[in-house]
Amino acid sequence: MTDFPTSSSSSFDVDPVSSSAILAKNIRVGSSSCSPLLIMKMWAFFFVGLLCTHLSPVSARIGASDSSRTQPTERISGSAGDVLEDDPVGRLKVFVYELPSKYNKKILQKDPRCLNHMFAAEIYMHRFLLSSAVRTLNPEEADWFYTPVYTTCDLTPNGLPLPFKSPRMMRSAIQLISSNWPYWNRTEGADHFFLVPHDFGACFHYQEEKAIERGILPLLQRATLVQTFGQRYHVCLKDGSITIPPYAPPQKMQAHLIPEKTPRSIFVYFRGLFYDVGNDPEGGYYARGARAAVWENFKDNPLFDISTEHPSTYYEDMQRAVFCLCPLGWAPWSPRLVEAVIFGCIPVIIADDIVLPFADAIPWEEIGVFVDEKDVPNLDTILTSIPPEVILRKQRLLANPSMKQAMLFPQPAQPGDAFHQVLNGLARKLPHGRSVHLKQGQKILNWTAGPVGDLKPW
Repeated sequence: MTDFPTSSSSSFDVDPVSSSAILAKNIRVGSSSCSPLLIMKMWAFFFVGLLCTHLSPVSARIGASDSSRTQPTERISGSAGDVLEDDPVGRLKVFVYELPSKYNKKILQKDPRCLNHMFAAEIYMHRFLLSSAVRTLNPEEADWFYTPVYTTCDLTPNGLPLPFKSPRMMRSAIQLISSNWPYWNRTEGADHFFLVPHDFGACFHYQEEKAIERGILPLLQRATLVQTFGQRYHVCLKDGSITIPPYAPPQKMQAHLIPEKTPRSIFVYFRGLFYDVGNDPEGGYYARGARAAVWENFKDNPLFDISTEHPSTYYEDMQRAVFCLCPLGWAPWSPRLVEAVIFGCIPVIIADDIVLPFADAIPWEEIGVFVDEKDVPNLDTILTSIPPEVILRKQRLLANPSMKQAMLFPQPAQPGDAFHQVLNGLARKLPHGRSVHLKQGQKILNWTAGPVGDLKPW
């Protein structure tokens, strides 16, 4: 880890903008007196030291329940702040279908690892709704219907979900509710919602080409999909979907918090793959080449603490960093986005056309930095050009407890958390339009559409 030296506040008790201008004027790349590497090291010392002094330190707690924090915060202004603090109770009623345990509980019993992986939102959302104040036991008064199917809880020995049975499992569950209850048939699922936290949502494949070829499961074409995958103009994201954060264990992150006054002595931080040799041996396809570009351009840059190693101090290091890279991988999203927000590290989002979680409630443009994939080679210039006062404001917004809470699925649930943001999203879709209910005898969905393998019994 490149941990830059810091100085006392008196050493940097100067105007940060004018100081950086003076340094830029007196140190130029290509000058006869300074090598580029030396210049970069001087920039590193100056800029990181400046940030450590002027910018917010790490936060002391995770979640909205924290009342003891001393870190400066800023409320999200305008409609986004109002939406973030909405209370869904009283605005909708949800009926939870009671399915045979083979669709959920028994699957989890076979592999408890499903409780801790990034796709676990489908499990925790089910548990939350069973005891939620919005649940109704009378389906006639329900606004929404929820089918609890754990389609990602089929893991390899390495803990990665296998989606190959998911389409048949989902079809089986829909066939069951359409046979035993009248509510699916009257709308063909238009007042139903499903959790589909796969890499590419209800396309049910982890490789993008295959996911695009498959498309969204035909029986889910009218339903509202709650999914981690979000990318504009993509066949695996349908209109009206609710994009959510991936699951990150709140208790685990809480256990790794460091003292509140710890300075942010790392400028840019990233841990993860740059190449996926096993699945992309020729290179260039994984992350559309963006991660490879990060490594090739900045592996020797002293401003960048980047590596494939995943140290035991990973969470602590994020709390010491000013910027945390959140590049796409096989899919545009990853838990790094959640971790960055929780730890107050400004997320640098490198994923063209990404649709971010709860975008109507969280002002991503104000708290993050967006870098086009083609501009990755200029990442150092982009980040060092951001004025300190802009970084300060992003950190104040990130320090807002409600911002952090919205990214988490805590146990037990807490006001304003990701569970409640999902319900807020569903409530904002009410009342249902007239097109939701079908006319007598009307059919829209094709039950025999899709790959032949999906039609086999589960």
